[in-house]
Amino acid sequence: MDRSREFVDALVQSFAPAAYTLDEQDRRSYEADWRGLIDEPAVAVLLPSSTVEVAEMVKLCARFGMAIVPQGGRTGLVAGAVPIKAFAQVIISMRRMSKIRGIDSVNNTMVIEGGVILQSAQEAAAAIDRLFPLSLASEGSCHIGGTIATNAGGIQVLSYGSMRHQVLGLEVVLPDGQIWDGLRSLRKDNTGLDLKQLFIGSEGMFGIITAATVRLLPRPKCTLTMLAAIDSAGQALETFVKVQNLCGADLTSCEYFTSGGLEMVLDHLPDSVAPFRESYPAYVLLEVASLDSSADLLGRLEPMLAELLENETIKDMVVAQSEVQRLALWKLREGISEAERAIGGAIKHDIAVPISCIPDVITKISEGLHGVAPGCRLNIFGHLGDGNLHVNVVPPQGVALSEFYSHDRCVTSYIERTAVEAGGTFSAEHGIGQLRVDSLEKYRAPVELALMRTIKDAIDPTWMMNPGKVLNLAR
Repeated sequence: MDRSREFVDALVQSFAPAAYTLDEQDRRSYEADWRGLIDEPAVAVLLPSSTVEVAEMVKLCARFGMAIVPQGGRTGLVAGAVPIKAFAQVIISMRRMSKIRGIDSVNNTMVIEGGVILQSAQEAAAAIDRLFPLSLASEGSCHIGGTIATNAGGIQVLSYGSMRHQVLGLEVVLPDGQIWDGLRSLRKDNTGLDLKQLFIGSEGMFGIITAATVRLLPRPKCTLTMLAAIDSAGQALETFVKVQNLCGADLTSCEYFTSGGLEMVLDHLPDSVAPFRESYPAYVLLEVASLDSSADLLGRLEPMLAELLENETIKDMVVAQSEVQRLALWKLREGISEAERAIGGAIKHDIAVPISCIPDVITKISEGLHGVAPGCRLNIFGHLGDGNLHVNVVPPQGVALSEFYSHDRCVTSYIERTAVEAGGTFSAEHGIGQLRVDSLEKYRAPVELALMRTIKDAIDPTWMMNPGKVLNLAR
């Protein structure tokens, strides 16, 4: 009897039917990544409902030498939560671990399980007049555990930081099945190494995050959302600098997108409405917030905005007058990935560069890319305020993405090299997964890679926890 069959027999004997699925059709929705690029079979999908059950499942996997793929909402873009080719793996999905264990409005903390959907965490915080500041386009389906494992960023990093800044404590099941209870709720704790940092951003290769203590913040009482039309990335940057210099940390978001991205949204997402009568080359979406319910945010910004309009740094501007209008403006930015998927997808890149370099980097990519992939359509959007740009290359009209992927290596190499040469990175918030392993090997120094492998060896000596992600299996 082979190892997989022995494992399945032991699984059936050890756990209730609700804790796993073996059926090939039932497994399908867990096995493919969000983009449909990777689709490899798993021996089983495990569905624990408690930390103890996770630990017992991990021990069973270790006993039979089964590799483990931890999985959250499966919204990642680098195939970090689905199986790789080559050998037997099981998926441990956290979707049944979705409890909010506790919330403290005085300490401003919340203890939540790894399978809690991000939007549910936001709503739980709002119910006690608090803010959980992480905000992503996928917040209606991504899991807290996944956002921690990938150190998710999103649209408010500018003011509140990435997921790493929100986490005070973790509960983790280690590769041997031990449970580390580090669910501390302290802002200061200088007792040895800060072990939670090993797991934040580790993409599941050191263990399975089953719960977290996260910080909450006072909830803003008023918000001003504006969309500015501009001619260039340079004007976008000038607008950002002016608003940030005036508002400081009250500027919570500054998003950039182009006419190409907007047209995709207007053409493919129902109920999306053009913000201006005419089209402009690019747009900046800004949001300013205040804890003071009586704050006159528009009055504060009006003289500066008038100056930007007068000198034509900004060509036109619309200010949301209601929550409905605010959400409509945000849909134009957050719907870009969905609209892009509707037209067949793109070769995706997630770069970050120093903010001052953004215009030059965009110009260099725009001018050089057509020599690498003739006829391609460039869709650049992202978080201008923290330097993170999503550089997506759409196939020429009439060309399928599968056919266009023959350019993948050259396109990716050019974009990543451009970002790195500008002092940036090829992965700002998506992570490495299994799609960017070679890039990590190429751009990280040997000493850094050696340190990562040393830590991996120490925590997971069999390399069976999320194998093939982040670090190359060939050691």
